[in-house]
Amino acid sequence: MRVEIWSDIACPWCYIGKARFEAGLAGFAHRDGVEVVHRSFELDPKAPAATDIPVLDMLATKYGVSREQAEAMEARVADAAAGEGLDYRSDRIHGNTFDLHRLLHAARAHGVQDALLDAFYRANFAEARTLGDPAVLRATAVGAGLPAEEADRVLADPGAYAQEVRADEREAAELGATGVPFFVIDRRYGISGGQPAEVFRQALERAHADGVVRIPADGEAAVCGDDGCAVPGK
Repeated sequence: MRVEIWSDIACPWCYIGKARFEAGLAGFAHRDGVEVVHRSFELDPKAPAATDIPVLDMLATKYGVSREQAEAMEARVADAAAGEGLDYRSDRIHGNTFDLHRLLHAARAHGVQDALLDAFYRANFAEARTLGDPAVLRATAVGAGLPAEEADRVLADPGAYAQEVRADEREAAELGATGVPFFVIDRRYGISGGQPAEVFRQALERAHADGVVRIPADGEAAVCGDDGCAVPGK
């Protein structure tokens, strides 16, 4: 069984959803037979690579709310993250994630894709590091196990793995994904949003039994899309 997960490092629900999926996978009896592949999805492909725009300012502008309201939105997402044992900071910097996705494709070729995605999530959400800084990006990639020479090669060549990123994004569109996280089991069954762990476990069980699974985002199973990220109610 193969599970493909479309996500973006800038997406808080992808960060939360990965933890929930892994908890659900841990409760699946046939987990040793599951291959997990992470696919690329950019929430803001037009964002500049290097920026000093605080996420809170970006949210206030995007949603047309005050800074205080943006802080309240982030606080509710932080509560959801804490419920999964995840650290979450709101003093992050908003920026382009294309180079991060290219490095994730390189990491897959070297067998460290999952480790690098975790490192990117941790650097962004738990540590508020500036991943638009090439030095920070390189150190994070190498620290997760990507060979230094490969990290240097990819960062020096804007075309390295660019086609792979674009191919993932085209496939997401073809599959009808308008937001992330988006989970696809064996290219037949889709799950949208950061569902609770038990929902993922049940979906895996149903897919293993060859039943049709299509679970839309609902309630706490929030997604991030072109219009922004859903925020849990008060």
